[in-house]
Amino acid sequence: MAEVPGIPSGRLRLAVIGAGLGSGPHFKSLQDLAAEAEVVWVHARDATRLATGQVPHGASKTTRLEDILEDASVQAVLVLTPPNTHLELVQRLAQAGKHVLVEKPLEINMARARSLVQACESQGVMLAVMLQHRLRQAATSLRALLNAGELGQLVSATASVRWWRPQSYYDEPGRGTLARDGGGVLITQAIHALDLLLSYTGLPTRVMGLASTSPLHTMEGEDCACALLHYANGAMATLQATTAAFPGFPERLELNGTLGSASLEAGVLQAAFMNGQTLSFGDQQGSGGGADPMAFDHAAHRAVLKDFIEAIRHGREPAVSGRSALAAQQVIEAIIASSRSGSPVTL
Repeated sequence: MAEVPGIPSGRLRLAVIGAGLGSGPHFKSLQDLAAEAEVVWVHARDATRLATGQVPHGASKTTRLEDILEDASVQAVLVLTPPNTHLELVQRLAQAGKHVLVEKPLEINMARARSLVQACESQGVMLAVMLQHRLRQAATSLRALLNAGELGQLVSATASVRWWRPQSYYDEPGRGTLARDGGGVLITQAIHALDLLLSYTGLPTRVMGLASTSPLHTMEGEDCACALLHYANGAMATLQATTAAFPGFPERLELNGTLGSASLEAGVLQAAFMNGQTLSFGDQQGSGGGADPMAFDHAAHRAVLKDFIEAIRHGREPAVSGRSALAAQQVIEAIIASSRSGSPVTL
């Protein structure tokens, strides 16, 4: 990707589409990054959302998407709207030559997600995804261990997401539905841990899954899911995901290799090696796993946004690219398909 003219010597001019519940960490991050990026527009279909105090100072507020599309000075756009709106919005933004960072998931199903990625690639614009777990400090430290071969060959892995959401969370219109969200706990909550796991292990060759809705929730999508992932080298991984584990617990990821094992939990990396050495890194942090889905620090959001800005400035691939985010969506779709058929799904 060629370097974008004008950006190296000045601030990136950004627009934001969406000002709902999930926009808070984005706006806080953009405030922290004010020396690198200027928020020019904030768009929402509902004007009342634009009246909130979290909208960045100095940004123009609009209910007209065309104001963003027609502003040639806007170089990049954050899309923070519900998943089922992403494809059409990103297609229009890509056609207008805007780089895009989209809130997870890419879309409500794999076909629409692929179309979204292709829309950006065909127009030569950058696409990044807010799967911020990849850029947490402990997660990047674990990636460095893996890249250096410190754990040896992967033997097994586990991702556990035991979260809690009260029924009031799912009483919000569209929440946990197939039409708006694409499903339940897998695509909305556990996608973060699954994406991080796959960023370490790569895609499995086979997936066996079970998904259902517990008596604790009235919702269309699943609130409980389990999966077994099988890899070409014989390694196996398991996934447990639920929003029916009161009062909510820190998610945990474990990797076991031929030279040692490592775990991530609540922002802390622990590792033990067969040569007798151990490692501990990071500080305890919330993840929004309880009744308050926004009970977490925005540092990882800021890291993804900073990387997105720098990727545009230097014409490189973002750390969390749209194409790389397809892996988690593909495995989620395979888990649901396996649960329905009762048979493994080959990827």
